[in-house]
Amino acid sequence: MVTLTQLETAMMGADQDLQESLLTDNCKAISKESNHNDAETVSPYANCSIISLVTFSWLSPLISIGYKKPLDLQDVPYLTGVDSVKGSFPILRKNLETQSKKKLTTFDLVKALIFTTWKDIIVTAILAVVYTLASYVGPYLITAFVQFLDGSEQDSKRNGYLFVFIFFVAKVVESITQRHWFFKLQQGGIQARAALVAMIYQKGLTISSQSTSGEVTNLIAIDAERIGDFGWYIHDPWLVILQVGFALAILYQNLGLGSLAALAAIVIIMLANIPLGSLQERFQNGLMKSKDNRMIETSELLRNMKILKLQGWEMKFLSKIYELRSVETIWLKKFLCTSTTIVSIFWVAPTFVAAVTFATCMLCGTQLESGKILSAIATFKILQQPIYNLPDTVSMIAQTKVSLDRITSYLNLDELDSNLVETVNSPENVAIDITNGSFSWGDQVALSDISIKVFHGMKVAICGKVGSGKSSLLSCILGETAKVSGSVMINGTKAYVAQSPWIQSAKIEDNILFGKKMDRLRYNKVLEACALHKDLEIMPFGDQTVIGERGINLSGGQKQRLQIARALYQDADIYLFDDPFSAVDAHTGSHLFKKCILEFLESKTVLYVTHQVEFLPVADLVLVVKGGRITQAGKYNDILDSESEFMELVGAHNEALSIIGSLETNLESEKTKVTEKDTINDVESDDDTQETNRQIVQNEEREKGSVGFVIYWKYITSYYKGALVPCILLAAIIFELLQVAGNYWLAWASPVSADDVAPVKGPTLIIVFVGLAFGSMICIFLRAMCLTTAGYKTANLLFNAMHLCIFRAPMSFFDSTPSGRILNRASTDQSAVDLTIPNAVGVFTFAVLQLLAVIILMSQISWQVFLVFIPVLAICIWLQQYYIPSARELARLVGVCKAPVIQHFSETLSGLMTIRSFNQAHRFQDTNMKLIDAYSRPKFHSAGAVEWLSFRVEVMSSLMFAFFLIFLLIIPNGTIDPSIAGLAVTYGLNLNILQASVIWKLCNMENSIISVERILQYTSIISEAPLIKSKRPNEIWPQHGKVDIHDLQVRYGPHMPLVLRGVTCTFHGGTKTGIVGRTGSGKSTLIQTLFRIVEPSRGEIFIDEINISTIGLHDLRSRLSIIPQDPTMFQGTVRSNLDPLEQYTDEQIWEALDKCQLGDEVRSKEGKLDSAINENGENWSMGQRQLVCLGRVLLKKSKVLVLDEATASVDTSTDYAIQQILGQHFADCTVIAIAHRITSVLNSDMVLVLEQGLVDEYDSPSKLLGNKSSSFTKLVAEYRGRSSSSYGTSK
Repeated sequence: MVTLTQLETAMMGADQDLQESLLTDNCKAISKESNHNDAETVSPYANCSIISLVTFSWLSPLISIGYKKPLDLQDVPYLTGVDSVKGSFPILRKNLETQSKKKLTTFDLVKALIFTTWKDIIVTAILAVVYTLASYVGPYLITAFVQFLDGSEQDSKRNGYLFVFIFFVAKVVESITQRHWFFKLQQGGIQARAALVAMIYQKGLTISSQSTSGEVTNLIAIDAERIGDFGWYIHDPWLVILQVGFALAILYQNLGLGSLAALAAIVIIMLANIPLGSLQERFQNGLMKSKDNRMIETSELLRNMKILKLQGWEMKFLSKIYELRSVETIWLKKFLCTSTTIVSIFWVAPTFVAAVTFATCMLCGTQLESGKILSAIATFKILQQPIYNLPDTVSMIAQTKVSLDRITSYLNLDELDSNLVETVNSPENVAIDITNGSFSWGDQVALSDISIKVFHGMKVAICGKVGSGKSSLLSCILGETAKVSGSVMINGTKAYVAQSPWIQSAKIEDNILFGKKMDRLRYNKVLEACALHKDLEIMPFGDQTVIGERGINLSGGQKQRLQIARALYQDADIYLFDDPFSAVDAHTGSHLFKKCILEFLESKTVLYVTHQVEFLPVADLVLVVKGGRITQAGKYNDILDSESEFMELVGAHNEALSIIGSLETNLESEKTKVTEKDTINDVESDDDTQETNRQIVQNEEREKGSVGFVIYWKYITSYYKGALVPCILLAAIIFELLQVAGNYWLAWASPVSADDVAPVKGPTLIIVFVGLAFGSMICIFLRAMCLTTAGYKTANLLFNAMHLCIFRAPMSFFDSTPSGRILNRASTDQSAVDLTIPNAVGVFTFAVLQLLAVIILMSQISWQVFLVFIPVLAICIWLQQYYIPSARELARLVGVCKAPVIQHFSETLSGLMTIRSFNQAHRFQDTNMKLIDAYSRPKFHSAGAVEWLSFRVEVMSSLMFAFFLIFLLIIPNGTIDPSIAGLAVTYGLNLNILQASVIWKLCNMENSIISVERILQYTSIISEAPLIKSKRPNEIWPQHGKVDIHDLQVRYGPHMPLVLRGVTCTFHGGTKTGIVGRTGSGKSTLIQTLFRIVEPSRGEIFIDEINISTIGLHDLRSRLSIIPQDPTMFQGTVRSNLDPLEQYTDEQIWEALDKCQLGDEVRSKEGKLDSAINENGENWSMGQRQLVCLGRVLLKKSKVLVLDEATASVDTSTDYAIQQILGQHFADCTVIAIAHRITSVLNSDMVLVLEQGLVDEYDSPSKLLGNKSSSFTKLVAEYRGRSSSSYGTSK
């Protein structure tokens, strides 16, 4: 019984098992099922009969299905009423809303949770009292039964059978009440957890981006889970007083004043909890904070793994994870050591209480008869449960308080003020009206003195330099920026396209529809306007293709076009575009601007931020933003006439265009215009990550059958090859022997009645007993220390092995594995390995030893007990075998359905602005509730299934105990020692609990060990090539920077089509080469192959005569530099972002900042180089982040520099400045640049044009432009045409 609660808690907490299958197919299955929620699929629990309810037979059909085949989510019935989140969440929300205080306190949250689950709390309290009364029947009657066996009361066999009947009925009542008590506790816990997660999610929809996804992952995965699990312990604080009260009454009846000594001993033990409990709370708090820090870092690194590999930083950042883990381990060690101390004290507590009680009786002269001693021992054995559970209760209270505090502080975060923007739907012509508006991000002023009025149907362009406040202007219209003063009015519905694409992990069709019904005509028009038809033709499943996490299987341009399509389909009144054209090439950008903004949205109000000056002339109103203010507003030509900041932007653009003129290309525009047909058909799909025959994100295979012995073996032999395991086993065996020996000694050495002579004197009786007790105390302490040491050392070894394999995995692993799966292993599974599994293995071993001790003791008295024990054991094993397939699959389904909840939450947090701008919060909340219910269903039925088995096993055990008592009655008088027979009965009273306990703990251990199985899965990921090989380039390589590519062929998987189909070219040292081509022509793949992110299928790349395949990845990547398309910043400081490897001095860093035009910006910040950078660099603009990436390469000064759309997020003026910086500081370097801005490659020495994975053209820009039919000439003409065009629109 010792850890019955721990077992079933872990059974509930078997959520660790296989938490796979993110929001893709699971969500589809869940949403599909949600449409079939009819009476036939509702859980039988809702309408079952009394008999079925009492015996848990309502679960038999499900267990029968599970025995015949592996259970799927469709097999698990739906929940109704308050068991469903749709029933419990409104109750919790209403209870919280009734709190009149402005700030929620932890006590308020506790009250609300209690009122949400009050029915279950009251029912379980009644069941707990009845159980306690029934459990004390045995100890109360044991004295009379021993007297009966002694023959003094053998007047009638009828009395004996009456004893048997009472014992049996008490055991059955005890079993029924306990089973339902435990089930109802779990039921209430599931309700509380579901309502809490829904509340946390709802809060997440209303706050600004103040919480990181790693932190919120822990709130859902660990904190809400722990509060749900606390149901186990909710009655323990008052129940222990009731149990101790009953125990003292029985003790007083038998031992008189000795019972007061027992009370004093119990009080001493309980008081020891107070300091230990406060220590536990402090250590738990530290452990959770350190876990949060680690998860935040892990989450961020997983999102940015590609940049880590490109820069060769993965091992440095892995060491940061290890450092954070070492801090966590310090807290973990303290927490486990405190737990070990508490557990050691309480394992010997009953023996300590017994020794004190009996010693006091001796001193007071109370006659100790064997019946009285056995009654006391039976009473102490019952007290074992509350006393053993006391450390768990104290620990759980401490942990739950920490979790409640954390959730309360999250729920207290400031919400976005819904009154920031006044939204109206009036026939007035004004669409947007901002009057004297000032806005801030936190304490920092973002915009000031903003006054604009936009009329319906206007096209408003917003331009300005990097960091000037363009995106903030759109944010204030959306109501995402705190308003300091002024007013904002919006007339109509709005749609928003973010600068960084936010794509859901769902089908392309679902991403475009975004909650709206399918209108096939409009849908096709949107696809055409966004040039998506060709992409869909190439994709394996068309618009049914599932997009990987963060749009991983789409190119940057495809992601932007997809989110533009989402906005267009909404048919809003006002459209806000935050520079979406920067991520696509000039050709596609022209098409999108013309087709989407000028034609599709012709009658709509459109505000578009852009760095492309060529998109400005067509606007009805141009806003120039500088330093958070609108410095100029008016028509393009009107502003152009004034000397201003705007002239700087346009001047840089004209200078870029003049380069084309200087190349003397007199091309006739009609010959070079690209027809509409070409535009649509030539926009290629990004073959880079497309698969031909399967979705990129696959459901992980669910393990089938029992966990193999090899998993247990790997776990127990991880630390010093299992050297501590024999020590743990030996200590446990000796402890159990000493416990039995101590009780045997007391029973044998005490007289049966007051008339008998005691075999030994009183002092000897107590001294020997105390000596045995002291020996057992040493054993239990050694066992606990060894188990704790082996447990946390093994946890660290598994942690390090898993993270090393993850960080060394190829990019293809991260492309196809949603981060939620990895985060679940790093969070929930790692927590299980840290805290749950060592205990699960330990208590199972103990339970087996205790059961063996009872059976051996009973068989010593009556060998006939084996006649019953063997068939009963066979039936119990059969029941367990019948039950375990269902239990295992339910536990795995719990895991499978947990990841989508976390993944959906993480995805929601990253797309909050988009979700809120489309007014889709309610739909996302509804999806979240469906996912929560899909998780609660298997959890609810898993909890019921445990009790289904437990009830049956306990009834069988009670029958076995009754037969044992009958055997004692029919044995001739005088054949056995009544004291020893009484001892066997005393142990037999716990037989039902022990026998069931072994089976429960076996199931628990198997469910818990799945976490180890899942972590071990990730320790066998195929790694990339070695970081360092024996063949290493010299220190100054590459000295010249010459890159030779020979017949390069690349595919992304063994059965996938070639993306590069035989590229051969040479980039000479010290030259600048521009790479251009349509979206999906293979530009990014070429760069990835250069860095060996993807290995070539055939062909070779040489840099300065060294084949890059023959050297280590670190040697290669650390010698090359890249400015990636997606500018990446990490949480930390300016210094740590520029110099993560800590290789440069402050002077060098300042020099680099000045060169990349960020010096003044950083100097203006209070912390200078130590200024804080938020997660993902959210407190810096996209353009500023791109400049930080430029700063990194200026510090690194590599001979080979790659620019992958490096200036996509900056204005033309800054782009021109960056080109000047690159020209000045990398004049003698080999520069390879992919660019959408044609002007960025016009001053290159060479231009490489790729088309469908082949070299289409490769020559100098002047020669290519001299050929009027060249692909490059067409691209340049397109750009020139766009720059001087009004797109056929007169405004």
